[in-house]
Order: sequence, then C-alpha cells, then structure tokens
Amino acid sequence: MTPLRFDTTRAPVLFIADLHLDPQRPAAIRAFRHFVETRAPSAAALFILGDLFEAWIGDDAQPADDPVAPALAALSAKGTPVYFLAGNRDFLIGPAFCQAAGITMLAEPTWVEIDDEAVLLEHGDALCTDDTAYQAFRAQVRDPEWQAGFLAQPIARRLEQARDLRQRSGEAMAGKPAAIMDVNAAAVRDRLETWGVRTLIHGHTHRPAIHHLDLGDGAGRRIVLGDWFEQGSVLRIDHGTARLETLSFEG
Repeated sequence: MTPLRFDTTRAPVLFIADLHLDPQRPAAIRAFRHFVETRAPSAAALFILGDLFEAWIGDDAQPADDPVAPALAALSAKGTPVYFLAGNRDFLIGPAFCQAAGITMLAEPTWVEIDDEAVLLEHGDALCTDDTAYQAFRAQVRDPEWQAGFLAQPIARRLEQARDLRQRSGEAMAGKPAAIMDVNAAAVRDRLETWGVRTLIHGHTHRPAIHHLDLGDGAGRRIVLGDWFEQGSVLRIDHGTARLETLSFEG
C-alpha cells in the first residue's frame, strides 16, 4: 500500500494524543477546539494517535451535543486531513464516528513518509510489554468477539462496565512501579527493526520527550507525545524539524 507522504517545507504536520476529552473537563475541550480552529488549519495533516476521549463505549452512545466531531469535521472541510488510530481508551471508535468527524481511521501501527523518511506511528500501549497483566487485558478487549459482545449490550450496561473497568485500571496502576508502565526498550528496537524505520512516534505514557537511539547501524528517534490534562501537547514537524509544543488551557 502506498504510504501517506508529506513535505514539511510546504506545510507542517501535527501530532496529538492522550487528550482524554470528557464533559467533566471543559477546559480541555475548549483548548482542543481552539487548536483545531486556529492552528491546525495551516497544517498539511493532523494525526491523532489514540485516546482522543477518556472513554468510548460505541458510536451509538455519542451524545448529540458532543462538540468534538463537528470541530474535526470543520477542520477537514477546510482542507486539513485528519487521521486517527485508536488508543486504549477509545478503541471502540467506529465508522459512524469517523464519518461524522470527517476523519480517516488508520491501522496500528502504520507508517507514513515525512520528508522522504519512513516514520512509524502507534498509540504506544502495545510497547509496554513489561506490564504483562495489562497486555493480557489488552488482548482480551481488542478481540473482535469480545467487542461484538460488548457493543451488543444496552448503553446503560456498557456505561456501568466502562466505569468499573476504569476504576479497576486506576487501582491497578496505583500499585505498579512507574517503570513497568513505560515502553520496553527491546520492544521499541524490535518494532523499528521489523518495520525498517528509524523514527517512531507514539503516545500513551504521558511522558513527552524526543529520545535519540543507537540502533547499531545508525541513529534513531522515539518521539513521545504528551497528554492534555494540565495543558495541551502537540508535536510539530516543520521544515524537517520535530518540536514538542505546549498549549495553555487559558487560551
């Protein structure tokens, strides 16, 4: 399949992840809308690498007054394509939401070409291989049969289960060492070697940084996107330079 290709000397490419948008956090939603209305329209593309929402229990449960899909649809209508791959909070986003938001769903992982360089994109949770309990849970909820069974339940029941899962997840995280919830270095190296790339962009860990890697046969990079809890976080690749930028929730 022909990859998406971008020349950042013409226009920048933007990446965000881990917004965890929720009606209980209106400041984050306002910041997101301001971003897509004022900064994203000048980009060649916007990539959302998972966890756009705090939780997603199915396209049929989307509130009628949700402002996120219309904001993304307006951005797409202005000529900036929006690409999305699922995270561990919103892996049940489906075709109906994507159509309403005017976004394109990507497989995970996926690779794109930026300034003639192959760049691998993923959410990042699959790389946290030291957390074996989480990986078992991930395999369960990503199973198509499990998803079909979950989506077949009434919305009220799904909401109840989602709340229970979030509570148990929070309790489990509280008892784990921080290191176990970060990516595994060997898993990162294996991913880069398998795909034949030198740059990986991901989110999930909420630890924004640009890591420079020694791949043995040359240098590599692992770029980690930040979350949107206290402020916004954007990766901007412009004229071949990658920069992590923060956005204030104050406007």
